[in-house]
Amino acid sequence: MEQLLHYVWKHRMFPLGELHTTPTAGEEPATVEVIDPGLHNFGAGPDFFNAKIRIGRQLWVGNVEIHLRASDWYCYHHETDPAYNNVVLHVVQMKDCEVETEDGQTLPTLELPIPAEVEANWRELMAEEAYPPCYRVIPQLSRLMVHSWMSALTVERLETKTERITHWLKQTTGNWEQTFFIILARAFGFGNNSDTLERWAASINPQHICKHRDNLEQVEAFFLGTAGLLTPPAPRAGGEITTSIKKSTAEEVSAPSLTGRAGGGSEWRFLQAKFGLTPLPRSAWKMGRLRPQNFPQVRLRQLAELYHSQRLDLSRVLSAKSIDELRALLAARTEEYTLSEASIDLLIINAVAPTLFAYGRSHQDEDLTERAFELLEAIKPEHNFITRSWAKAGIASQHAADSQALIELRTRYCDRKDCLRCRFGAEYLKKTN
Repeated sequence: MEQLLHYVWKHRMFPLGELHTTPTAGEEPATVEVIDPGLHNFGAGPDFFNAKIRIGRQLWVGNVEIHLRASDWYCYHHETDPAYNNVVLHVVQMKDCEVETEDGQTLPTLELPIPAEVEANWRELMAEEAYPPCYRVIPQLSRLMVHSWMSALTVERLETKTERITHWLKQTTGNWEQTFFIILARAFGFGNNSDTLERWAASINPQHICKHRDNLEQVEAFFLGTAGLLTPPAPRAGGEITTSIKKSTAEEVSAPSLTGRAGGGSEWRFLQAKFGLTPLPRSAWKMGRLRPQNFPQVRLRQLAELYHSQRLDLSRVLSAKSIDELRALLAARTEEYTLSEASIDLLIINAVAPTLFAYGRSHQDEDLTERAFELLEAIKPEHNFITRSWAKAGIASQHAADSQALIELRTRYCDRKDCLRCRFGAEYLKKTN
């Protein structure tokens, strides 16, 4: 509820007539004129920075702190924190006490009611179990408003993915090629083994594998061996193997090349001894209920083929001029399985476009950041529960930029019930019953 009071203050949803401070007994209330509510602070410190407020005849420039009850000031120990000495107004829903700053100043207090209709709409949003919760207001939204918010969400989605890229850049001491390999490996998991593939890719020393890049058999052995997938499943106590392990083992044996080419085991033993490699535990991988083309062994062999052919190099990705050229670079294949165009497009959505965006931001290259958007707009939208739900509500995705925007909306706003920061949620609060 306090966040709703923040929203009311930020958007100046004030009652008609003059605002007045709520003084103690024997004092006269002073008029309050909000010239600028300030900059909303989502971090530590006062809730709004640099507000401009006229109290009586005095113009104040400073910070504003907001609580449901005035006594919450003491619950959060603001009276001992010098960071709150420059607060010029305490905004509350109910004043139940006077408050003082660390330097002994008594703060003026404004009791600000939340409009009844706004509160009712907010409670309706919070209680709604259907998705999206704001579906009632979607048909009333203008195209311009929807397009503007979707564009902003696409940028936010790319920025969210840039955070992961930035993390790996730090871990690899600024090595863009290695970082791109890690991000692409994660994308090759297609949701099933993404975390494990990312962990696997980050564990590889590029100096080890690059010495053997021209030998596909050794690259496959290195990839599968470091992933722990050249070692058969360990039997349980008593020599028994569970049904699920038997099934996955049988599926692997039925397609021999899934675990590497002939001699892959001996190649792995050679590489393991040469570099002192420690493989991931086989248990780290999800095997159950996967189609054969989604087995991690298949994905790793496809990555090995791309790496061996040097089509995986970031320099080639950066210089690609069209979506078709990128698709050709990412067209990984083994004897049994070739990546479909839909799968390649998912790699572009989840690895290539974010890397172009992050690289462009890092190198102040607007052409690359713009190309990231162009790629997303050139790809068909993703089809999942999120996009289907929004299409049913009245917002259909035209391309992957739209579907990425809706995924960002779901994960960053809807799932967190953060409707007060969503432009659709803001429109819902304004609706009249």
